[in-house]
Amino acid sequence: MPPQQAGARRPNVLFLLSDEHAFRYLSFLRHDEGGEPVHTPTLDRLAATGTFFQNAYCPMPLCTPSRICMLTGRDQEKCGAWGNNAILPPGIPTLPGWLAEHAGYQTALIGKMHFGGSRQFNGFRLRPYGDFATKNAGHQPDPLDEWEGGEGGGARGGGAAGGRTGGGMMRRIRTAGVTTIPESFLQEHIVARESVALLREQQHSAPDQPWLLCASFSRPHFPWTAPRRHFDRYWPNGVTRPRFERTADTDQHPFVTGHRRRFDTENVTDEELMRVRAAYMACVDYLDEILGDFLGTLERAGLLENTIIAYSTDHGEMAGESGMFYKNTWHEAASHVPFIIQTPEQRRGAEPASRITTPVSLADLFPTVCGLAGLPAPDHLDGADLSTPIRSGASECERGPVICQSVPTWRMLRQGRFKYVAFREDPELLFDLEADPDEQRNLAPDPTHSTVLAELRSKALAGFDFEEVAERMQTEREDLRRRFPMRIEGRTPNQLLMPDGRLVEGDAALYLPAVIAERAADVVDDWPGGNPARPGAVNP
Repeated sequence: MPPQQAGARRPNVLFLLSDEHAFRYLSFLRHDEGGEPVHTPTLDRLAATGTFFQNAYCPMPLCTPSRICMLTGRDQEKCGAWGNNAILPPGIPTLPGWLAEHAGYQTALIGKMHFGGSRQFNGFRLRPYGDFATKNAGHQPDPLDEWEGGEGGGARGGGAAGGRTGGGMMRRIRTAGVTTIPESFLQEHIVARESVALLREQQHSAPDQPWLLCASFSRPHFPWTAPRRHFDRYWPNGVTRPRFERTADTDQHPFVTGHRRRFDTENVTDEELMRVRAAYMACVDYLDEILGDFLGTLERAGLLENTIIAYSTDHGEMAGESGMFYKNTWHEAASHVPFIIQTPEQRRGAEPASRITTPVSLADLFPTVCGLAGLPAPDHLDGADLSTPIRSGASECERGPVICQSVPTWRMLRQGRFKYVAFREDPELLFDLEADPDEQRNLAPDPTHSTVLAELRSKALAGFDFEEVAERMQTEREDLRRRFPMRIEGRTPNQLLMPDGRLVEGDAALYLPAVIAERAADVVDDWPGGNPARPGAVNP
């Protein structure tokens, strides 16, 4: 895009970020494209009137690292994105910080971001609500009776063993279903309401200042619970089986068997599998409903007239494919994610909508937003500026190989039709995703593919060494934890940053309630049906 014209106001940027949304779960995708029959009319409309990147990959299929890579436009080992609760090193430019410093943007974050240590803004100027103290990373434990609570208490829906539903990861599977949290207290509702309020205040106080807002939602990440209207759509008769189960020739690959063992999912029953899938699909639908209401409110308020809208997620979810759950693996279900960008010109019909098939990375978000805003991006980014193909409505774009990795364990490269995975210790993998989109056949041992295997191996490992990165990861992580330790520990998942600077528990009504009666029927005389334990209680 040419430089910003003098006097022209730069576009606003609304980044809608979800958690754990696998690429299959968009209702506009056909079954032969890998789609699942969910109900996502909001995202369908956004993709139909914007640019949908059909083959987008997260930089690392785990929450914190992927988010840090997105915000910095860099590969995992170049921005300190070593694991969950990673601390983003100071001095590395972020998208919100760059826009604020170089173009005068007001930048805000509302909701989960899972930053580690005491560095909780990382370029955002405002952050009224979110997971400042990293308690459960902003995810609200559900059902509520799974909350142990109290000082230093944790969530039974988290990772600790024990409890009536079994220990570890299995508890998340066995509690999937209908939410027990009143909807107005669910994190998604709070993020949407706080975002609307912040943008209305911005519109009032600084109408000529461009803004970037990241509205970060928890679902469809576990706990896999949703309002009943969404869960009942799929359970028990509307849910589909996984696209494939344990049929790939990588089923006994050491990484795959280790992943199942690490996440404790070998003993999931068929009923539990289907119930989790129903709940996951319900969470996707619920998120889309929230996004539809949110965007509708902003549109009626005139807040989208000069606004770029982007939607993506930090990683996917296996949801039973290959007999696996969760993320942190090279499989398409975990690494391949939805990615949509809609410009105001596309929304008005002045620029064409498109579907780009070239593989891209979420690290491309930073330079692409800069390109769309007419602002030079920092040097040395690993992401690519995709603003030109967005503006032109192209179906393909010039983009080098895409890297997705979980260092120091594995490193994946996607280029054209092929996907290559190198491991620190395990056998390498090669897939032809055009002929085999479900990754059923590993071509690495096939001598007819030795040339492409050698080419992709060379590209994936050029300038990269597993042992060197592992050593650097340990040193850098320890140094940052020492320099920027988390100095508070929240007792509930989210906190509110008050106007006077106090940081208070945002979910206290759910997890630290001031209970005035254990049973309302004991103190309310016209409780429906009466209260036989209290003589004189009246029926309505």
